[in-house]
Amino acid sequence: MSRLRLLALMLAFLPAVAAQVAESADQLRNLELFLLIGQSNMAGRGQVEAQDREPIRGVYVLNREMKWAPAVDPLHFDKPDIAGTGLARTFARYLLRQNPKASIGLIPAAFGGTSLDQWAPGGELYQNAVRRAREAAKSGRLRGILWHQGEADSGKEENAKSYRRRFAAMIRQLRQDLGAGDIPVVVGQIGEFYRAPFARTVQEEQALIPLMVPRSAFVSSAGLGHKGDGVHFDSAALRELGRRYAHAYLSLDPDWEGK
Repeated sequence: MSRLRLLALMLAFLPAVAAQVAESADQLRNLELFLLIGQSNMAGRGQVEAQDREPIRGVYVLNREMKWAPAVDPLHFDKPDIAGTGLARTFARYLLRQNPKASIGLIPAAFGGTSLDQWAPGGELYQNAVRRAREAAKSGRLRGILWHQGEADSGKEENAKSYRRRFAAMIRQLRQDLGAGDIPVVVGQIGEFYRAPFARTVQEEQALIPLMVPRSAFVSSAGLGHKGDGVHFDSAALRELGRRYAHAYLSLDPDWEGK
């Protein structure tokens, strides 16, 4: 191919490339944002498979460097040596089915092994989540908070029985600090396979959260399996959990399709 013809082909493609770059820039200024908080099952410990590494058009993640990047697993970086597939990509994929024109920004801030008290307002985990959400908000608007945690509170009766009250107080302050009003909050149930002494109490408390937290929804983990350790959901379970989170979220935000 002659240099002249090659140059002509390059010039012909430039408008399309420029349009794609402009479209991406526009998407990154108008993201629908979701804050991901909790412990390891929100961070994701499923085995990363090829499908988890394929970018989803219109879905981005705020990475460790506070930059937007294609959302591929692992999204979280709390414990890089064990971070894996989570529920958030599937959650975003199902939301896009309802509104293909949306651009979604995921804000990972979960940290494995943490208790609800460690997420109390003013603490390091809480402050980090607020900081990351505020940075993300420069590129869009916060549409929801996704929470999955509770295993660390299943060992003591007093922690298990007070779970709902403590969670409600934390979310109330978080919404206030983010200027988010009554933004939807979706809470997932810890695995039914989890066998800590007061796991059942935590599960019951989680199921009752919508009675105490306005505009919140509970997601059941019924029928979902673990990766062999009796603690963490496997990859298939996490994808199904993401689908359930999406359905729960849509029940709280009927305007999503018309956003």
